[in-house]
Amino acid sequence: MSVTNPRQTFSNPTIPFAGTILGGLLPGEMVLIQGSVPSDADRFQIDFTCGSSVKPRADVAFHFNPRFQKPPCIVCNTLQKERWGREEILHQMPFTTGAEFEIIVLVLTDQFKVAVDGAHTLEYKHRVALQRVDTITISGKISVSAVGVLSLLVYRSPAASPTEQEPEKNSVPFTGELLGGLRVGRSITIRGQTNQNADRFCVNLRMSDSSDIALHLNPRLKKGVFVRNSFLSQRWGPEETSSSAFPFTAGQYFEVVILCDPQQFRVAVNGFHQLDYKHRVQELKRVTQLEVLGDFNATYLVLVKVIGLTAATCRGHRVQLLSPQTAAAQGIKRVSREHESRYPNPNGSIPPGRPLEPMYPPAKG
Repeated sequence: MSVTNPRQTFSNPTIPFAGTILGGLLPGEMVLIQGSVPSDADRFQIDFTCGSSVKPRADVAFHFNPRFQKPPCIVCNTLQKERWGREEILHQMPFTTGAEFEIIVLVLTDQFKVAVDGAHTLEYKHRVALQRVDTITISGKISVSAVGVLSLLVYRSPAASPTEQEPEKNSVPFTGELLGGLRVGRSITIRGQTNQNADRFCVNLRMSDSSDIALHLNPRLKKGVFVRNSFLSQRWGPEETSSSAFPFTAGQYFEVVILCDPQQFRVAVNGFHQLDYKHRVQELKRVTQLEVLGDFNATYLVLVKVIGLTAATCRGHRVQLLSPQTAAAQGIKRVSREHESRYPNPNGSIPPGRPLEPMYPPAKG
């Protein structure tokens, strides 16, 4: 098992920028980039390269190149032996000129996955061996406030080979303590990847002083049913299963956001509002544990952005999570982004399937 705080940061780098990634990149790690796009920007690029040689030019494992001219698009490619390969073009633009952004690049054994401002954007399969990547470069019209390489709650199974494409079915239990219990305005974000043959997994918000479960989220992938329930006084209550769509796919990366509102939990999956679940437990401060169980990729399970979660246990190993204060001290001002979510104003309604936007500041206290 490997758990670390952001192991490397670059604060306010001068553009163009080239930085060595100490130790290279490993599956399950993330690269976080925060900054803004000038109002007159025409393009910028982020490259993950194999060294920093200029002549001959170093191979570029992953070239990420947003272009703002009409029609706007994102071009991805690989440079090997000073020759570009086949372009992969996304005809969508998640960036806005004159606005801030946050990019998260999730490193997997077979591909990179990119999210912009919390929403999944694209995937890019490796064309160059991941172990060769040791440098990140940024150029073009872009302002960057922080770059961080994060190894957040990454669990590596001793039996899993780094090159496995079809990990065996394996359960990865996780429990974490919520300092002071739940309160209105607190959000929990869980990221991970189910295995290829996943049947189900669950997320539980539990009371530590009893066996009660205030919120049980149980996606059943083979049946395509998203079950919600509560376990109170030694019995399950009535299940809730209605949903406009089933957002999970076996073998795929996911992000679940749970927001605690005064009357209900609001749940978003992969950047879209999915459901509301009215509180069946009124004393929210009694809800003090987060538990994740089920069929996760045997190579890694990643859980991040758990606001107020101070420590966790993964297969019996206790680990310390990065606090917002520590993040600020290390130069990553919004690594936890406790002041944002994918929900708009809490007093407004959210139609199912609507893209979710940045939210209000966090609750005080």
